[in-house]
Amino acid sequence: METMKLERKKRLRKLAIWSWSWVATLMIATFGPMFIWEGNAFLTYFFIAINLANGVLMILANRNLFNHFDELEKKIHLESMAISLGLGIVVGITFSLLGTLHLIPFEADISFLVMFIAISYMIALSISKKRFK
Repeated sequence: METMKLERKKRLRKLAIWSWSWVATLMIATFGPMFIWEGNAFLTYFFIAINLANGVLMILANRNLFNHFDELEKKIHLESMAISLGLGIVVGITFSLLGTLHLIPFEADISFLVMFIAISYMIALSISKKRFK
């Protein structure tokens, strides 16, 4: 049991490192062209590619963690992901349509959708955990 906890901590730590690395490379790719290298196309493409690679490694670390879960944990997360994916698609398309038709007073930016998906996943996860435990 103790080795399982250590293994889980190791996988969580790895996921945290790749997640923060992805966030850091996203910040560099976003703000670098404006504040650091002022429009150098090569560096911009380079850091976008680095960010994409970090994102893939973050996904693999997440998958690695999920593969370590027991069947109940997998079911809880799978159900929560299904809900947040469905909500993300339905709400995202509606949000985009509202923006396209200029029915909202601001730009329908992708960051709103990302935050919505993350929040809906956390809510669905907490509800699923209460329901199954």
